[in-house]
Amino acid sequence: MASHVVGYPRMGPKRELKFALESFWDKKSSASDLEKVAKDLRCSIWQQMSSAGISYIPSNTFSYYDQVLDTTALVGAVPSRYGWAGGEIGFDVYFSMARGNATCPAMEMTKWFDTNYHYIVPELGPDTKFVLSSHKAVDEYKEAKALGIETIPVLVGPFSYLRLAKPAKGVEPTYNCLSLIDSLLPVYKEVILKLKSEGATWIQLDEPTLVLDLESHHYEIFKKAYEYLGSEVSGIKILVETYFADIPAAAYKTLTGLKNVTAIGVDLVRGKKTLDLIQDVGLPDGKLLFAGVVDGRNIWANDLAESISLLEKLCAKLGKERVVVSTSCSLLHTAVDLKNETKIDAELKSWFAFAAQKVIEVVALAKALHGSKDEAFFAENAAALASRRSSPRVHDPTVQKLASEIKNSEHRRSTPVVNRLEEQQKHMNLPILPTTSIGSFPQTLELRRVRREFKANKISEEAYIKAIQAEIGKVVVLQEELDIDVLVHGEPERNDMVEYFGEQLKGFVFTENGWVQSYGSRCVKPPIIFGDVSRPKAMTVFWSKYAQSLTKRPMKGMLTGPVTILNWSFVRNDQPRSETCYQIALAIKDEVEDLEAAGINVIQIDEAALREGLPLRKSEQANYLNWAVHSFRITNCGVKDTTQIHTHMCYSHFNDIIHSIIDMDADVITIENSRSDEKLLRVFKEGVKYAAGIGPGVYDIHSPRIPDVEEIADRIRKMLDVLELRVLWVNPDCGLKTRKYSEVKPALINMVTAAKKIRTELASAK
Repeated sequence: MASHVVGYPRMGPKRELKFALESFWDKKSSASDLEKVAKDLRCSIWQQMSSAGISYIPSNTFSYYDQVLDTTALVGAVPSRYGWAGGEIGFDVYFSMARGNATCPAMEMTKWFDTNYHYIVPELGPDTKFVLSSHKAVDEYKEAKALGIETIPVLVGPFSYLRLAKPAKGVEPTYNCLSLIDSLLPVYKEVILKLKSEGATWIQLDEPTLVLDLESHHYEIFKKAYEYLGSEVSGIKILVETYFADIPAAAYKTLTGLKNVTAIGVDLVRGKKTLDLIQDVGLPDGKLLFAGVVDGRNIWANDLAESISLLEKLCAKLGKERVVVSTSCSLLHTAVDLKNETKIDAELKSWFAFAAQKVIEVVALAKALHGSKDEAFFAENAAALASRRSSPRVHDPTVQKLASEIKNSEHRRSTPVVNRLEEQQKHMNLPILPTTSIGSFPQTLELRRVRREFKANKISEEAYIKAIQAEIGKVVVLQEELDIDVLVHGEPERNDMVEYFGEQLKGFVFTENGWVQSYGSRCVKPPIIFGDVSRPKAMTVFWSKYAQSLTKRPMKGMLTGPVTILNWSFVRNDQPRSETCYQIALAIKDEVEDLEAAGINVIQIDEAALREGLPLRKSEQANYLNWAVHSFRITNCGVKDTTQIHTHMCYSHFNDIIHSIIDMDADVITIENSRSDEKLLRVFKEGVKYAAGIGPGVYDIHSPRIPDVEEIADRIRKMLDVLELRVLWVNPDCGLKTRKYSEVKPALINMVTAAKKIRTELASAK
């Protein structure tokens, strides 16, 4: 009755790690305080899985920031700018790499495959020297063992670590980080042997890049790497775990052909075709299949009957003793425990399973597979699924009809963007290099208290409105003092850019404690889309209209786009994602038109997560981009030429979808640029022409570091080398809600000063 979990959420059921991290960063607590909170969380997770009956319990899936950064620390790949002199890497160097410090910017952060989780990108080059520099994996294995719990230590595999890396600054952009595999493997050997000496009998090596489109030489590198590890660390069983998509036939053949790999893990939720591959090709004798049938990326209760049917097919092919029931990927991507939700009604709640419930599902499936089926548990599951299928709360025929009708038009604005920009400039009369920010301003403790007390009915609506309007007023005054050209209202009424809209749209439900880690201490509480989506009433018009009344400068109306709402939610799995996205697009379209009617002439529709939802396999990407871009255009196709539509994107690789971004037909796009070493600018150097307005971020808002005027001015100069002056905007990388006013104000002062400096330089050069 073998069962396995790929990984588990780290933050804790009440975000205990988040608060411990932030207290440590603010110097309000010590390293030992942080370590105690972390240890208590780890031990609780192991004990929970042990009590549930999980056979293969993972360790070293806990992280203070992310598992790729942990691997960078493990192998000592610290960029020289952080001044690391060797030895065990401590919190000072570790968090400097993640967040930057007073003298050094942070390393690049980007999305983890097609999720809303992020990782810190390794910076490697021919001079990189790998050395074992963190004993975290060994220490956590020993920690679990002291509790009497045997675990399977987890590491990011060496192939995927190098595939996820980038050339360091000063290294040729074409440098192949995989060329370092021979020097990296001895460190993996060393840590695996240390784990073996402590009693570990298994090691899990996560190799998610195997699901990507690879070439034959990649498979050769992978094969040689694992042949080396297998020969050098004999006596310990190796599980290679893959997830997030089908495993290609060539990858499956390579993986199953490795004599020293004992088991492979596959995602059978997002990798439906992998089942056919296993049925056709089989699995060599003696190898185990860790079958990921419980969804690690969504909150829906498993269809136990369907999963048992799938598992029985595998058992018929391979034998029961060779099939281990598992999650499709780490449960890091789902909420922690449904028992913490007291306000969701019983019917809806019966449709859900969070991480703790998914562990129970894994064990129940494993037991049923071996003749110990819990009939009551399975019957309860079947009843919940039937309830969901037939519930009138899920299906709205009017919404379905409207969504089906929109597919026959491309929904493009009739006037080309160049002409629209001319009309908008006549209307707004902005200077060259107009300055703006992305939307949010710092979320102070007082602001959070006001929202919390209003939700708890501790203050009146009148008092709440007065407090939020006062905050908007402060933000408007500050921006005018800083001489920012296009203003924002700061979003003081919003805790989260998706949650705020989901709370006001029909078809959504919200949790109290359904937090999911995005990066570091940053947690989000994704809404759950359980039914057809519509907008009962206006959502933002009141606040935007009030903010515009306080200033003569343009005030942005701030919306979250349909694709981002979709990708940052737990989405219903009973219809195509495209159908749900079209429904959301129609709701946002209504809001855009109401904002325009209220006198808001600049409307930003954020699509921060457009790239995030891109399928991992190229053969599937065109279809996604077609309906995603179409959904964005639906939202604003009916506005006047003088209404300027902005959008924003952040922390992903955009160069490969730049033509789809152009096809969105926004008037202005602001996009992350500074933390990713200005990779975005390369696409324009390569000749891509962008006619709309564009604001590549001039400084990184995810670091407390404040850039000086010349640093920002230099970034603007680099942008002007590849972009026309008439289209360039000046703005931060992203919203400012995670920063403090003591950081935001000087950074914005420097940004505006830098923009004015470049304007003066350009004027004097004429």
